[in-house]
Amino acid sequence: MNMIANNFAVFILTHGRPNNVITYRTLRKGGYTGAIYIIVDNEDSTIDEYKKNFGDKVIVFDKKAVADRTDTCDNFSEHNTVLYARNACFDIARDLGIDYFIQLDDDYTNFRGRLDENLIYKYIPCTQLDDIFCFMLKFYKSIDALSIAFSQGGDFVGGGSNPFITTLKMKRKAMNSFFCSVKRPFKFIGRMNDDVNTYMSLGNRGGLFLTIFNISIEQKRTQAQPGGLTDMYLKYGTYIKSFYTVMQQPSCIIVRLTYHDVNPRLHHYTDWNRAVPKIIDEKHCKRLTPAKVKASDE
Repeated sequence: MNMIANNFAVFILTHGRPNNVITYRTLRKGGYTGAIYIIVDNEDSTIDEYKKNFGDKVIVFDKKAVADRTDTCDNFSEHNTVLYARNACFDIARDLGIDYFIQLDDDYTNFRGRLDENLIYKYIPCTQLDDIFCFMLKFYKSIDALSIAFSQGGDFVGGGSNPFITTLKMKRKAMNSFFCSVKRPFKFIGRMNDDVNTYMSLGNRGGLFLTIFNISIEQKRTQAQPGGLTDMYLKYGTYIKSFYTVMQQPSCIIVRLTYHDVNPRLHHYTDWNRAVPKIIDEKHCKRLTPAKVKASDE
């Protein structure tokens, strides 16, 4: 961890849950010893409680100032969205003198390894998060991605037979957790479904986002905790949430029911053949002979 201790931090984005920042406890229990900052907005009525619990590690940002330069993709007046906190993190990192950071929500209960040393699908509790963050950051620095993310439970439907495991390929998306750099800034967009809106709209223009299969996060069930985004999800539901992404990329995003759930709900689905630029293998290249080149010039 020493190699990134002075240049990396975890940002936990939270609102109205000063006594229930589950992610903080999960990180420390999992062996993470580095810097953690609690990111809250100045419209949070529980700021004093946050400061009582976390002291000078609480960073308060001006929500209206960030909102004024953020595209919510709607004309609603509510401010209860994580979108502003996500965009504020880049300025916060600069002010702290930090080049690299990871954004995490406040309700993670576990970090889990998904493969053993033989690449066999497992379910392994993470107890050395310092090393995991080091490896993730080293990989992030070595590629030209805007952000990379840990996987989530939903990425592994089907267990060991899931294509994510059988192919050992990364997914071109990033959700929920984001390794970021002030040297590679980008803006999140859309009041709801902000992570999907962002990797779809920027990915369509060539921006690279990746989900890493080795490690996954677990969190509380959506809408199960008071505070945060729960009120907005309960008010608008997943129908409106998913359509924020349809607005971004109507050529490759549709909304349909999730039939694999016990209680089906509306959710976005991506046609990846139309979603992002791809590198085509050179074997498919049809090279013109000199004669054909001349003929085509004429």
